[in-house]
Parts: sequence; structure tokens; C-alpha cells
Amino acid sequence: MVTKTEAAPVERSPERHKIHTEPLTQILDEIDDSIRQANEAARNAREAAEEARRAGEKAANEAARVAAEAVAKVEEIAKKALQLAELVKLAGMDAATSYQKRLSEKRGS
Repeated sequence: MVTKTEAAPVERSPERHKIHTEPLTQILDEIDDSIRQANEAARNAREAAEEARRAGEKAANEAARVAAEAVAKVEEIAKKALQLAELVKLAGMDAATSYQKRLSEKRGS
């Protein structure tokens, strides 16, 4: 009996791997980077808000400005991440369509 840990790995064609993995990997790396930047921007915004609370009204007004900038950056990064996710989705759909076409062509041969 073969257990889950003993199952043979699924082999992929080297041609498919090169064509479809490299661009998707690059996109996923960019998404990861965007998420990291969003987390960093959010952390910076929280730190700025805490300093403003301690410093008084004048510092609070400044922190609100800084926080608004950080939120704008986070929104921009999130928008880019969503755009990259859409690209990943489209690439996956394109790959599926391409594979389906190849399968249909092979069946017709």
C-alpha cells in the first residue's frame, strides 16, 4: 500500500515548466514583494500613529498626514497586487486553454 508520503511525484514536461512557470513565478514573486511592502507600510503607519498620540495635537495632525500617505501607498500596492493576481489568473486560463487545445489536437490526430 502506498501512503501519501510515498506517492510518486507528478512529473511535468520540461517544456511546459519553462513556458508557463517562469512568468508565473515572476508574477508571484512580485505579489509577495507587494504584500511585504504593504505590511511594512502598515507597520510604519501604526508606529507613526502611536508617536502622534504621545506627542499631542500638533504631532497627531502630522501623524494623520503621514498615515494618509501610508494608506495611499498601501492602496497603491494592494491595487498592484490585485492586478498581478489578475495576470496570474489570466495566465492560468491561457495555459489551460492551450493545454486543452493541444489535447484536442492530439485526439484528432
